[in-house]
Amino acid sequence: MNSRVTVGSTPLAPRDVVAVARHDARVEVAAEALRRVADTRSLIEALADDPQPHYGISTGFGALATTFIAENRRAQLQASLIRSHAAGTGAEVEREVVRALMLLRLQTLATGRTGVRPAVVETYAALLNAGITPVVREYGSLGCSGDLAPLSHVALAVMGEGEVRDGEGRATTAAEALAAAGIAPLALREKEGLALINGTDGMLGMLLLALHDIDMLLTTADVSAAISIESQLGTDAVFAADLMALRPQLGQAASAANLRAFLAGSPIVASHRGPQCTRVQDAYSLRCAPQVHGAARDTVAHAAAVADRELLSAVDNPVVTVDGRVESNGNFHGAPVAHVLDFLAIAVADVASMSERRTDRALDVARSNGLPPFLADEVGVDSGLMIAQYAAAGIVSELKRLAVPASVDSIPSSAMQEDHVSMGWAGARKLRRAVDGLARVLAIEVMTGCRALDLRAPLAPAAATGAVRDLVRTRVAGPGPDRFVSPEIEAVTDLVLSGAVAGAALARIESDRA
Repeated sequence: MNSRVTVGSTPLAPRDVVAVARHDARVEVAAEALRRVADTRSLIEALADDPQPHYGISTGFGALATTFIAENRRAQLQASLIRSHAAGTGAEVEREVVRALMLLRLQTLATGRTGVRPAVVETYAALLNAGITPVVREYGSLGCSGDLAPLSHVALAVMGEGEVRDGEGRATTAAEALAAAGIAPLALREKEGLALINGTDGMLGMLLLALHDIDMLLTTADVSAAISIESQLGTDAVFAADLMALRPQLGQAASAANLRAFLAGSPIVASHRGPQCTRVQDAYSLRCAPQVHGAARDTVAHAAAVADRELLSAVDNPVVTVDGRVESNGNFHGAPVAHVLDFLAIAVADVASMSERRTDRALDVARSNGLPPFLADEVGVDSGLMIAQYAAAGIVSELKRLAVPASVDSIPSSAMQEDHVSMGWAGARKLRRAVDGLARVLAIEVMTGCRALDLRAPLAPAAATGAVRDLVRTRVAGPGPDRFVSPEIEAVTDLVLSGAVAGAALARIESDRA
């Protein structure tokens, strides 16, 4: 993971956003970026002196775009804009989300297309490096004209106002935190208020974090499916490369390749392979795992392409063009990001739904091919993992609700000036919850499948699935009488969310190939 990220020389990569948002990588602003910013600022200052009104520089905003503002009132205009737009409400947004949106706004400021002073760019970088996190509230953004309220809470903090958390996570005032870090509060000048809040940075930041997690979770889903297929005596023949080639979907091929690798050399699979094997038409949750997981992979690839293009963007309104014009535009509309956030929520729900079905099969004596009911130790006395499946089912039910798209909704605002909005922020917020739910459903499948593998002894699992079972056993005991299940689910969820489950399987494959 990068320990230092440079802004303004080349566009940020997704890994850069993760490094700063989650791992506190230090931010540096390229010298050439500061020169660009200074050059553009000189254009804004010239227009500010022009007796003719220019939107966002010497006028009001939104529905007040035609109202001329006298020079001696413009500083108040900028401060009033930020104070009035910092209207979020609800719970605090997670630290990593706030850091991601700060970094992404910083990148746009550093393009030199927004018209801010170099001091604004340097102050945003300083806040990130000091670990100061403005308090941003859950509700407030409609995903159009940018993530106005969330970004305004950040801008308020750089003005030395509002609430923040310091580098230790303590709640304090922005004025106190900036003073302690030796950062001078900004007095915003013409155009700067708009430049700080007209962006898709909040929804894009959450999209990039979600893509990072979902990519890992889809590999974990392939691992958990392999464990279920193996422990339920399913066949791996349906994942053959030539069969996959008959339907050349890229994601499907990738998932099938994972399943073949994870199941390679499995004594359990070999035990029922041959002319007498009746495992030809497994249930869809086993047989069609590459098709469903693969469709999710393809959705991730599309969303990642949209995110990559958004990382190349300089979203502001008005914007300073390369040839020096100041032009209004609609690039702040969040539709491109909002749509893929909704697509991902659908994919996440579908993968989780299939995982829960595999867990349920393992616990049903009529469908598990010889495993004890609910994988219980003493049937009739013990309940085994019965209620763990209930938890997975409850999560899947919620994921289906979270898959209802936010981007098809729109509530007009700003006196009908903003008469169609994206709701991308809402789509991002529900996707974060959905990603957490998928991790928990997969953890329950992994925990269930590992117990089922143990119950197939003396037959041994494949090398990759066995490595995962051994990892899980470092945190959760094997089959036995009933015990407190919740801590075990949480422990395996931690392994899933950290990437350890996917990593254990992949590392074993690489080791065997070496």
